[in-house]
Amino acid sequence: MSNSLYETLGISSNASEAEIKKAYRKLARQYHPDVNKEAGAEEKFKEVNAAYEVLSDKEKRAKYDQYGDAMFGGQNFHDFAQGQGAGVDLDEILRNIFGGGGFSSGGFSSSGGFSGSFGGGGFSSQQSMNLDVEANVTIPFHVAALGGKHSVSLQGESFDIKIPAGIKAGEKLRVRGKGKSAGSQSGDLYLKIHVAPSSEYEREGDDLIKNFDVSLHDALFGGKVAIDTLEKEIKLKIPENTKNGQRFRVKGMGVKNRKSAQRGDLYLQANVVLPKVSDLDDDLVDMMKKKLPKE
Repeated sequence: MSNSLYETLGISSNASEAEIKKAYRKLARQYHPDVNKEAGAEEKFKEVNAAYEVLSDKEKRAKYDQYGDAMFGGQNFHDFAQGQGAGVDLDEILRNIFGGGGFSSGGFSSSGGFSGSFGGGGFSSQQSMNLDVEANVTIPFHVAALGGKHSVSLQGESFDIKIPAGIKAGEKLRVRGKGKSAGSQSGDLYLKIHVAPSSEYEREGDDLIKNFDVSLHDALFGGKVAIDTLEKEIKLKIPENTKNGQRFRVKGMGVKNRKSAQRGDLYLQANVVLPKVSDLDDDLVDMMKKKLPKE
């Protein structure tokens, strides 16, 4: 049984959740259309998102492990998606395969960017006159952190919703009037929020953590490093004798707390990049061999 979704992420079929997430982050960053302008990168980015959408969900993964690429008519997922024609909506493909029974298939759109979408069977099971609808939506990490507009689609209709800054995975948003309709009445839409992982940031409560590279020269003797944050580029002063893994706090550049309205902090974690010995001057290498302490 072929396992093209695992192959797309470059992992084995018995990979752990952590291994799946790690592989996705690496590939999403590599093929993101904002970063990679090469031909085919956007299609690869969409396939990576599709693979992660299935394999990160325990129920969907179990179904895929059971049937494998038989779900795609015996083709691997790449060939199946390409066979759908230009402008294929991978959301719709996964909805058709995994829809029903409460599956959520949000996370990406045919444009390569993240978008909200919903699995079938999302309607409330309460009495017949209950017009409210429950669904899931996956939003980009930076939108969850900073807030903003996000486009969703439901029952053939697309519309924007306002995402409050600092929203967390698992929280619900109410969108008035976007539920089912009966005559002149319309119910509300209740969205359960899922946040797409970031290839650059980890969130700890209201704080953000980001790794950044620092040269050995700056780590030893000090310097300044330009770092892109979610909002702007900043210059970070590096003191002498900076150690690998050392954290620097940037106050107030974390996530807004929705209750207190106060923002957390951004912690920048140094990754000291060692030069190759072969790139160093021979005299410098000889001197370092003689002078550098061994302990």
